[in-house]
Amino acid sequence: MASTQPPLKFLSPAWFSIVMGLCGLSLAWLRAAPLMGEVTGTIAVVFGGLAALVFLALATASAVRLQRHPDAWKDDRAHPVRHTFLATIPVSLILLATVAVGLTGAGAVANVLWWAGSLGQLGVTLWVVSRWWNGNKAGGLQWQVVTPALIIPVVGNVLVPLAGVTLGHAEWSAAQFGIGVLFWPLVLALLVVRIAVQGLWPERLMPSVFILIAPPAVIGLSALQLGAPALLGWMLWGMALFSFLWAATLARRIVAQAFTVTHWGLSFPMAALAGLTVQLATPGGLLAVLGPMLLALTSLVVFGLGMGTVRGLRQGTLLAPEPVAMIQPVSAG
Repeated sequence: MASTQPPLKFLSPAWFSIVMGLCGLSLAWLRAAPLMGEVTGTIAVVFGGLAALVFLALATASAVRLQRHPDAWKDDRAHPVRHTFLATIPVSLILLATVAVGLTGAGAVANVLWWAGSLGQLGVTLWVVSRWWNGNKAGGLQWQVVTPALIIPVVGNVLVPLAGVTLGHAEWSAAQFGIGVLFWPLVLALLVVRIAVQGLWPERLMPSVFILIAPPAVIGLSALQLGAPALLGWMLWGMALFSFLWAATLARRIVAQAFTVTHWGLSFPMAALAGLTVQLATPGGLLAVLGPMLLALTSLVVFGLGMGTVRGLRQGTLLAPEPVAMIQPVSAG
C-alpha cells in the first residue's frame, strides 16, 4: 500500500550519493585524457555538469524538507545507519570542487566549495566518532551502526587532497588525509568483527559493500596527488581491485534487491577504481586495456542507476518509508 505521507519527508541525505557517483565518473573520464584522447574531457564536462545540477536540486529540496519536516531531519541524525550519510553532503562539495579544478583550474568558486566541504567533512567526522563515547548504549557504537556506510563520514577525509593540493592547501590536505588513513583500517576491522559476531547487515544494505573499494582507490589517488611514488599507487590499486572482486561476489544478491537509493553506493567506488587505473596506466600496458574497460563498466552502471532512479521516482517507490525491521539488533538472550 502506497504511503500517504509527503514524499519529500523521505529525501534522506543518502540521495547525495548520486552527486558523488556523477562527480567520481566525471573525474575518472578526465583522468583518462592522456590515455584515450581529448574526447574524454567532453564526457567529463557532461557528467560534471549533471552532478552540479543534481546537487543544486537536492540542496534546494533538502532545505525545503528541513523547513517542512524538521522531525525527519532529527530522525536521520538519530538513525543507526542513516546518520552516516550526512557526510555525503560535504563529500559532494569536495568532489564538486575537484571537478571544477579539473575542468577549469583553481578558482574562487572551487576554493569556496573545497573549504566548505573540507571543514564540513571534518565536523561530521568529529560528530560521528564522538558518538562512540556512548559505548554500546543507544546512539553509541552498537553493531547496527557498523556497516560499510560508516566509511563515508570516518574515512571520507582522504578525498581532501584531490583538489586541495592544486588550490594551494597541501599542508591542510595532508593533515586531513591523515585522519582518513588513521580510521580506514579501524573501520575495516570493525566490519569484519561485526560479520563474525553479528552477521551481515540487512539485505537491503547489501549494495553498500562496494563502498569498501573507495578507501584504497581514493587513498591511492590522493597519495599520488601529494607526491607519493607510483609504486605506492600500485599497492593501493591492488587493494582496490581485490576489494572490487570481493564485493562483486555479492553481485547476484545485490541485483536481486528492489532498487533503492542505496544502490548508488556502487557508483563512486567503481569510478574511483577506474580513475586510479587510468592514472597509473601507460600506453601498451595492462592497465591501458583494463582502465577503459572499467570506465565503460562504471558508465553503464551509472546509466542503469539513473534509469532505476527515474523509474522509482515515477512509481513512487523511492521516496517512501523504510521497512520497519530494517535493522535487527541481537537479542539479549
